[in-house]
Amino acid sequence: MRTPTLLLASTCLLTASACWAADHAGIVKTLSGEVSVIRGENSLKVVPNFRLQEGDQVQTGPGGKAGLILDDDTVISLGPNSRVALTGFAFHPAEKKLSLVARIYRGTISFLSGQIAKLAPHQVRIETPGATVGVRGTHVLIEVEGS
Repeated sequence: MRTPTLLLASTCLLTASACWAADHAGIVKTLSGEVSVIRGENSLKVVPNFRLQEGDQVQTGPGGKAGLILDDDTVISLGPNSRVALTGFAFHPAEKKLSLVARIYRGTISFLSGQIAKLAPHQVRIETPGATVGVRGTHVLIEVEGS
C-alpha cells in the first residue's frame, strides 16, 4: 500500500516541477514602493526574486519602481505608475524556441535586450497602444501615457 502512495506523490511532484519550469520567464530582482504582479485574475504581492511567468503583468504604483531580469538576461526597468505584460516568452536555445513579446500599457520602461535579441532578433517585440517596436540588440527607453 505504501509503494503506490509514494509513486503517486513522486509523479505529482515531478509533474508540478515540469509545469513550473515551462512557465518560468525571469525574476523581479529589485523593487521599491508599490509593486504587484497580476497573474490571471490574481494580484500577487511581490518580493525580491519573485518568479515571473509568461503572461504576468508587472505594475508599479505612484512611487514604485521595479527591475526585472528575464531568463535570457534581458533587463526591464519600470518607473512609477507603469504596467508591462510579458505576453510572450520562450528561451530554449537548444530547441530553437526563442521569443520575447512585452506589452507596455503605461509608464516609463527601460529595456536592455538579452540573448534572444542576439540569437533571434526578429523574435523580439515591444508593443505599445500606438506602435510595435522590433528590437535588434539594443537599449530602448519608452514612455507611454495613459491609464
